[in-house]
Amino acid sequence: MAKPQDVHPLSNESISITTSETPQPDPTFPPYHHDDDEAAEARDTISDDIPSMLPLPTNRGRRVSVSAESIQPSLHKTQQEYVVHPKSDEQRERIKEAICNNFLFRNLDDDQHRTVVDAMAEKRVKSGEEVIEQGAQGDYYYVVEQGTFDCLINGNKVTSYGPGGSFGELALMYNAPRAATIVATSDGVLWALDRITFRSILMDSTARKRRMYEQFLEEVPILKSLKTYERHKIADALEPVQFDDKEVVMHEGDVGQNFYLIEDGEAVFYKKDEDNQLREVNRLGKGDYFGELALLHDNPRAATVVAHGRLKCVTLDKSAFTRLLGPVMDILKRNSENYHAILKEVHSNDKQS
Repeated sequence: MAKPQDVHPLSNESISITTSETPQPDPTFPPYHHDDDEAAEARDTISDDIPSMLPLPTNRGRRVSVSAESIQPSLHKTQQEYVVHPKSDEQRERIKEAICNNFLFRNLDDDQHRTVVDAMAEKRVKSGEEVIEQGAQGDYYYVVEQGTFDCLINGNKVTSYGPGGSFGELALMYNAPRAATIVATSDGVLWALDRITFRSILMDSTARKRRMYEQFLEEVPILKSLKTYERHKIADALEPVQFDDKEVVMHEGDVGQNFYLIEDGEAVFYKKDEDNQLREVNRLGKGDYFGELALLHDNPRAATVVAHGRLKCVTLDKSAFTRLLGPVMDILKRNSENYHAILKEVHSNDKQS
């Protein structure tokens, strides 16, 4: 099996992952369009329909405005201690399943999901109790643990919720009036998360992740020549992705869309020989990068990459790669030329043997 010993540790090709490679908008500060209130609520499970768990001030005769609290990152420089409300493993799993496909939670990592689930508080309701009032101010998002709930718009039932259902997620983003009324049709139990806690968790986690990525980038040899503020910009653009043992990261010949830095683990590179058999040509580990060849030259992926053990990477898409790595582009191109020369030598040695 051919293994080039002098391959530059930071240049290899390939990777086209099957997970979503396009960074999603930060749910902490999404755009808001007032005219879309009711449509957005109905689309996102009629959600923001839940009355606050706290008494709401009366504001008769004045138009209710929409706004979002300003949470300063500087206030979240250290990991906060959030309240943990006890739950059984089964309850935690039901909450996690309820939120995993919700647009607000879809891109949270495991730690963020765990903190969100921990922070949700139990709220018991009686049959006939109005949980949310249409037009009232809302501060909470709810997941149904037990019971059934009807959703009413202008007094007309539009949908209902049972265990595992959820509603009120837009309250985690805006001080917006509820678009619907939610009424319990049986005794029930809800898990509730308030906006301030959710946004604090998100801001705190984002700040910690940025510091972690900045420290990691400082250890990547190819990026040592970058200025601090340039590494900051890269850290903000990085998206995490993980692969299980023996999972294919990319296939030789795929169209390349992403550049990868290995955060932890090992990636094994294979190329097809003249007999169309895969042969190992290189291995890369923490601090190494790959995927640049297809982006530099608009060529198909030059190798198949497979995870050896658990592989954690961070990735930049093609536009971010071009925009943010401009200062080291010449080095990347020089290393890619060395890589091609080494591969040529490997194939030559294979033929002789």
